[in-house]
Amino acid sequence: MLFIVATPIGNLEDITLRALNVLNQVDFVVSEDTRETLKLLSHYNIKKPLISYYRGCEKRRSYEIIKLLQEGKKIALVCDRGTPGISDPAHYIVEMCHQHKLNVIPVPGASALTAALSVSGFPVDCFSFYGFIPRKKKEKIEFFNSIREKKEMIVFFESVHRIMDTLEVLKDLFPERRIVVCRELTKKFEEIVAGSVSEIYDKFRQSPVKGEFVLILGGKQC
Repeated sequence: MLFIVATPIGNLEDITLRALNVLNQVDFVVSEDTRETLKLLSHYNIKKPLISYYRGCEKRRSYEIIKLLQEGKKIALVCDRGTPGISDPAHYIVEMCHQHKLNVIPVPGASALTAALSVSGFPVDCFSFYGFIPRKKKEKIEFFNSIREKKEMIVFFESVHRIMDTLEVLKDLFPERRIVVCRELTKKFEEIVAGSVSEIYDKFRQSPVKGEFVLILGGKQC
């Protein structure tokens, strides 16, 4: 059987007892970045063979994993941080397991998406999630114009290298819309700020910061 195991998004204490039990019991751990996974396993004194599984090798590696599962092996799949399948190629091996009638078992836990939503102050009954948005400015503008009329909030990830470019585009398109920016969730320099797009842009322009970001943009008001 294949276990889809959520791991901490930052703070290593944000792992469930069930996840630790599963990681201790499986025969292999499949991970997006074996170096990151090794840090987690070492922290909890867990020693397991690691199989790398990242975007670009997912098709070839999936056949190897399927073969191990058919031999009766128990395997845990994790991503760098959080819940597999949110912004990584986990869906490919999961689909193959379904096709081969192999058991897939979720082991839920930390997720940057739900963590950000829980502190956003927005009603969470309806939202659209887009993962990482386009990198180039022209494509960003086209993307945000395509969702301009959406009434639900828009949630997406952004990297430290592109956060200011994205905020600048948002400022030009939606200066008065409410936005919540979550930086480095669960980590030492965690920061959660809310306000209009213009206010948040000015804040980060005056004091550039590092980290990983989850942004929640309010929808169009009727």
